[in-house]
Amino acid sequence: MLTRKALATALAAALLTTAVAQPAVAATAVRPAHDPLRTELTALVQTDGFPGALASVTDRRGRVRQPTAGVAVIGTHRPVPADGQVRIGSNTKTFVAVVMLQLVAEHRVRLDAPVDTYLPGLLRGDGIDGRRITVRQLLQHTSGLPNYTEYLGVDDLSLRFKHFQPQELVDIALAHPAVFAPGTSWEYSNTNYIVAGLIVEKVTGRPLAEQITDRVIRKAGLRHTYFPGPGEFGIRERHPHGYTPDSNGAPFDITVLDPSWGWAAGAMVSTPSDLNKFFAELIGGRLLPAAQLAEMRTTVPADIVPGARYGLGLISFPLSCGGTAWGHGGDIPGYETRTEVTTDGRAATVAVTSLPDTEKKATDVFHAVDTGLCATNN
Repeated sequence: MLTRKALATALAAALLTTAVAQPAVAATAVRPAHDPLRTELTALVQTDGFPGALASVTDRRGRVRQPTAGVAVIGTHRPVPADGQVRIGSNTKTFVAVVMLQLVAEHRVRLDAPVDTYLPGLLRGDGIDGRRITVRQLLQHTSGLPNYTEYLGVDDLSLRFKHFQPQELVDIALAHPAVFAPGTSWEYSNTNYIVAGLIVEKVTGRPLAEQITDRVIRKAGLRHTYFPGPGEFGIRERHPHGYTPDSNGAPFDITVLDPSWGWAAGAMVSTPSDLNKFFAELIGGRLLPAAQLAEMRTTVPADIVPGARYGLGLISFPLSCGGTAWGHGGDIPGYETRTEVTTDGRAATVAVTSLPDTEKKATDVFHAVDTGLCATNN
């Protein structure tokens, strides 16, 4: 998942007022004679050593290209499937935030209500009190809750098929002191979204996966996106395999795993084109009423990449060609994804099939997304 400390290692840090152009009636696949994004994907494989890389880019006319590089399975010549499914890690958070803001619009949740309003007594610990932490602070990572993934050891292959309940993840976090007093700073914490997921379930009386499916996936028309069910270890459709270093540093195929440790913070599976569509539908105002979308886009400075700001499950990024993009990203063993969309209809997602282990490699993935958007800026 997209964690601040993971990105701090990789990036020396952690991870709208104009109308949005309506998408074209039909997207047309294009492959320009010179595609700078394809060149960057090739470099991600040949220079940075990612086993595979895949992308989907939509320009402002609705034209789509889906370049790939590398292999789907190490040791074979199988090409990476264009627009294949990948684990999307912390992009899951944006789906959860959309559901929460829909509940706000329905007057079933209040952003500035304390967590104890919905989950009385859940958050108690050293400097932690659910009566002083609001729903908004959960969604914006300003709660001060410690990040459970820092203590879980998600890189430990012995946990690959261990099933976790959300309460267990919260308990791991609560064994550690608050990072700061609520509302006084910003720090990325996956714990925030585990608690947010529990609030969704408490308020609706239904499983989080069902709420995301009914309220977001179906509403946005996403055909290749899903929240894995209990005990679902594989990836349903065609996909490149994901890799993580074993104890000797050799690539280990981690494609099949139990993603329950990510749950509301990072369990979902999607494709680059579905992620582009989701964020475009969101920024276009088709998933939330205007008032709630405005809340989502109200940001604070975020220690992710230079110039990034965090809203409610949504990040704004400055583009090298000028302007701002909106999106998120996700890291989970085996896969990293980065998605950004603009208010004039452009969208780009880049995924690689292992996590970057240096600042340069992580920066190169971000740069590829920037290239995907800026190369369509005409």
